[in-house]
Amino acid sequence: MTKQTLAQLEQHDLFIRRHIGSDAEQQHQMLNYVGADSLEDLTAQIVPGAIRLGRELALDDSCTEAAGIEYLREIADKNQVFKSYIGMGYYGTEVPNVILRNVLENPGWYTAYTPYQPEIAQGRLEAILNYQQMSMDLTGLDLASASLLDEATAAAEAMALAKRVSKAKKANIFFVADDVFPQTIDVVKTRAECFGFDVVVGPADTAADYELFGALFQYTNKFGAIGDYAELFAKLQEKKAIITVAADIMSLVLLQSPASLGVDVVFGSTQRFGVPMGFGGPHAAFFVTKDAHKRSMPGRIIGVSKDTRGNSALRMAMQTREQHIRREKANSNICTAQVLLANMASFYAVYHGPQGLKTIAERIHRLTDILAAGLTAKGVSIANSTWFDTLTFTVADVDAVVARATAAGVNLRIDAEGTLGVSLAETTTRADIAQLFDIILGAGHGLDVAALDSDIVANGTASIPEHLVREDAILTHPTFNQYHSETEMMRYIKRLEDKDLALNHSMISLGSCTMKLNAAVEMIPVSWPEFANMHPFCPQDQAQGYTQLVNELSDWLVEITGYDAVCMQPNSGAQGEYAGLLAIKKYYEANGQAHRDVCLIPHSAHGTNPASAQLAGMKVVVVECDKQGNVDLADLRARAAEVADNLACIMITYPSTHGVYEESVREICDIVHQHGGQVYLDGANMNAQVGITAPGFIGADVSHLNLHKTFAIPHGGGGPGMGPIGVKAHLAPFVAGHSVVKLGKDSDNNGAVSAAQYGSAGILPISWMYIKLLGAKGLRLSTQNAMLNANYLAKKLSEHYPVLYRGRNDRVAHECIIDLRPLKEASGVTEMDIAKRLNDYGFHAPTMSFPVAGTLMIEPTESESKVELDRFIEAMVSIRGEIAKVEAGEWPADNNPLHNAPHTMADIMDPTFDERPYSRELAVFPSAAVRANKFWPTVNRIDDVYGDRNLMCSCIPVSEYK
Repeated sequence: MTKQTLAQLEQHDLFIRRHIGSDAEQQHQMLNYVGADSLEDLTAQIVPGAIRLGRELALDDSCTEAAGIEYLREIADKNQVFKSYIGMGYYGTEVPNVILRNVLENPGWYTAYTPYQPEIAQGRLEAILNYQQMSMDLTGLDLASASLLDEATAAAEAMALAKRVSKAKKANIFFVADDVFPQTIDVVKTRAECFGFDVVVGPADTAADYELFGALFQYTNKFGAIGDYAELFAKLQEKKAIITVAADIMSLVLLQSPASLGVDVVFGSTQRFGVPMGFGGPHAAFFVTKDAHKRSMPGRIIGVSKDTRGNSALRMAMQTREQHIRREKANSNICTAQVLLANMASFYAVYHGPQGLKTIAERIHRLTDILAAGLTAKGVSIANSTWFDTLTFTVADVDAVVARATAAGVNLRIDAEGTLGVSLAETTTRADIAQLFDIILGAGHGLDVAALDSDIVANGTASIPEHLVREDAILTHPTFNQYHSETEMMRYIKRLEDKDLALNHSMISLGSCTMKLNAAVEMIPVSWPEFANMHPFCPQDQAQGYTQLVNELSDWLVEITGYDAVCMQPNSGAQGEYAGLLAIKKYYEANGQAHRDVCLIPHSAHGTNPASAQLAGMKVVVVECDKQGNVDLADLRARAAEVADNLACIMITYPSTHGVYEESVREICDIVHQHGGQVYLDGANMNAQVGITAPGFIGADVSHLNLHKTFAIPHGGGGPGMGPIGVKAHLAPFVAGHSVVKLGKDSDNNGAVSAAQYGSAGILPISWMYIKLLGAKGLRLSTQNAMLNANYLAKKLSEHYPVLYRGRNDRVAHECIIDLRPLKEASGVTEMDIAKRLNDYGFHAPTMSFPVAGTLMIEPTESESKVELDRFIEAMVSIRGEIAKVEAGEWPADNNPLHNAPHTMADIMDPTFDERPYSRELAVFPSAAVRANKFWPTVNRIDDVYGDRNLMCSCIPVSEYK
């Protein structure tokens, strides 16, 4: 029997050993190899002493998975999940179980990365292409994006597009109808202020009274009315204004397409297509426009191209890395789309098909007609004479109705005007209508749902005007018409999943993206009804569980970052950057220094940094880096002095984008502060800071935190993300507020940056669980093991490839950059060739050509074991040997395993393969590890140039599949 104590035995069950990939013996072996006595010794070698915390984080100890789940269950039970009829962009929906289990709860879908390597991402690319086709079919417009963050931020992007493309060049007014959702107006106003646009909010029919570059309308509006805009839109077109419309995705199944009304841009949320409300998110927004505006479109677009065999293949088109290349001239700063949620919405449309969607929409509309008929019969005045799913009405005693609703566990929309609103949904039943009659009218009303229904069938209804009823066919592509049984749907989802390499197959070593374990125990609570089915605008006393979760997570993040407050609203890292810069801007405005508008940005910065600065209305001044990749202090001093009177801030990343701890980081902060500026520290590399140092301790004033990197929210094939910002006390009053939900903070009346008060609150349980389970010790060990893995990998690879940048004691931080330019010059083999050849070895490529062209940036994370690191190293060493054969002339530069990679089943079946100077076995089974666990790319290398020159962003014809 063991002689361990009970405490020692209990340590075995702690989550730490589940999250960190290597066990104690593997860690010991790697420490010996890199030349460190311990993790603490290695930390001291890497991190400058002046910025090491020198104390443990004041957080709880690590706990078991069972204990963490039990405590979170207690928190969840404090949420009261009422039946919600609030609407305003958030509706009850049924998540088909085949999608819930096989997509939302499936690591094959939620752990995948953004499809920058399309040959191993054809499955999720097809699902997103379906999403684009669905969006185009329902709106009638030409070109759709691969999803934006939410409806409100999509409205802000529509406004920006309108200004870019409008021919009314002298106009500076953007008109917003006053019946648009208030949270959307809020976000639009915030963005317009940055751009210097004038926003006029007024009755929709007054839009043509202004000289404007664009206008925004809601179809149907917040009161439920279906606007007949044809005449108004014609007037606006004469004024050369760009017409944008926020549309309800479910209503478009029954309503005339917005395109037929003369609209330029249509956007909205796809939440009600099988995505839970989640207390505000995450949800994917659709965004569709005319082909003429495609070069000004924000976000990502999936397009159809060809592979080297001439077969159709999918890829990200046009703006794939738009914000990285164009930087402050980018159309937007969007880096994270809501791909996982867009996939769910597209699968929802595929599963139900056009007839299924029509049945759901007609049922919602019929129930609304029945409710309206009953209320009208009892003398209730309904404000809107047309509707799809929403009624706004007045009653004699609002308080009494609300009291009955609350007692019944029901939430109605309560308008400031003293009226009430009800929005019905897919989840509404005839029993719910009977209950609503009881709530609104009181007992003894005598109404019968079946009788009212029969009367409507007999006499019809004019709630949707006849000329606005949709008559054209939708979703005619076979994909939407053949997977309606659960068996077929399950197999379709599996077929697409098998085309994608995700974290459940192998290590994804992307630098700057931190593809760590997304533990199952962290993911489980996302599907709990208490978190999934909460409306963000419900009375906040019903959301005490969410309030506790957000407050605890905020307190933990304050402790981890060294800041004084956290704003949880931004729903992506790029939104966090924007929100942090806005806080700086508002701080200066409040202190009489509104002229401070210059943002210093190092040359090495992530592309979203300058794009965000431009979005926040700041002027970008670039600071040079030295040969070691560090910020050039002499150039920084010169630039700061030049712009001192107007200096707002600097944006830096720490550890640097080059993967090293810059020794001069505190000096950088001091220089900027001395010239009156603020320090924005990009949180992209927080995975190398947690428990070791902290942005606030270093001297920064504000940071965004990529919860989908450091704090374990999965990447979901390109989203969701969360980007809360930490701020010092002087900036706390200037973070984002919200027009609908007031949180009792000094910032309440500030403009919003996202649609919901807590952004994508539905995924916050993941990061809560991550911190709760790891505790202070586990968080620090995670950081230290991330650095150990990176240095082990860097030293191993340095025997075969040059490592471009190193910090103190010749160490890297949590990632390293290998320089492929000398090899390219000697052999002609490119970084792209190596990236595609890694696919043959069963690996996703590291980050390619960022931050330096011709390089690979590798981040192993703490979750990978030494075994997996060695397998990746073996692949890279083997590839180096293949490059040597090209260098030696043994293989031609244009006919070798690297140039022809990735290899598919079609390659090994090709009778002409024997003409190649290498074997089939070498092509597809280049190592023993690959033979044991082969991942097959489904297409050959894709022609990006062809795809951009022949832009096609709709579903592939069936003939192409054959």
